[in-house]
Amino acid sequence: MDPAKQREIASKGGKAAHQKGTAHEWTSEEARDAGRKGGIASHRRRREQQGTTADESDSGNDAGIDSSSTNAGNRDNE
Repeated sequence: MDPAKQREIASKGGKAAHQKGTAHEWTSEEARDAGRKGGIASHRRRREQQGTTADESDSGNDAGIDSSSTNAGNRDNE
């Protein structure tokens, strides 16, 4: 199917769901959690493609960031 036609159909479905009141609207917390999970999965896939496992990684966290230089201790919900 033509991508433009597919977008048009999907757009109509989304608009109809919002008008009907059944469309899901993300809260900030849900969006933040989804983004975090996506980042973890992305970094995991990247390591797997490079042949590096989490045990071999020198960072110790999923983002590959040295947590000693960040505000990791000031974050909520960790």
